[in-house]
Amino acid sequence: MRQARFASVWRRGLSAAWPICLGYLPIGMALGVLGQKAGLHPLAIGFMSLIVFAGSSQFIAVSMISSGIPALTIVLTTLVVNLRHLLMSSALAIPFRGRSRRLLTLFAYGVTDESFAVNYPRLLDGNWQIEHALVVNHAANLTWIASTIIGGYGGQYIPEGAFGIDYALIAMFICLLIFQLRGRVYLFTALVAGVLAVGLSLVLPGNWHIIAGSMIAATIGTIIKRRHMRSPL
Repeated sequence: MRQARFASVWRRGLSAAWPICLGYLPIGMALGVLGQKAGLHPLAIGFMSLIVFAGSSQFIAVSMISSGIPALTIVLTTLVVNLRHLLMSSALAIPFRGRSRRLLTLFAYGVTDESFAVNYPRLLDGNWQIEHALVVNHAANLTWIASTIIGGYGGQYIPEGAFGIDYALIAMFICLLIFQLRGRVYLFTALVAGVLAVGLSLVLPGNWHIIAGSMIAATIGTIIKRRHMRSPL
């Protein structure tokens, strides 16, 4: 009985994770190529993926490393970019209430924009447990680490800027956004977040405009959804 449940958890988790893994392969290899062009050893790129596991931050870090920017500036910049994880963590705190800290720590390590987008709607539906989410997170994690190392080794054979590599991460975020547009309120929230982020970028330093725009838009979207709960948009 226990083995059957274990197999079921892995099967359901992997069936949800494979689109992320498929998307991570080209993006991870793109990061590996850019890291190799920036002078990083493929194993150093893999180690970065292991301890950071945040695609957008890693792309930014590699770009800053290639520009010769000091390490402290790189760390602070990637910290600010990753502050969006506070929003995802606060949302996940409700369905995972009462779980052990050790299990939550293991889960938190694997949270990314993509795994959150896959796990959160399923958790809200009530037929998804933290064990399924862990499979999603860490299947994606292993794929990401492996693909960045492969890209690092293969980077020496690929010309810089070839195949639209710089656009890979942006394309994946657009795809994830489209899959989450399950109604007009979601579309409205996405548009508000985009407009606010662009507008706030003119007055806020660093990447704070992304966080501020996302929080304001999410708040507006939540208010609208609650007021129209009986007549969904």
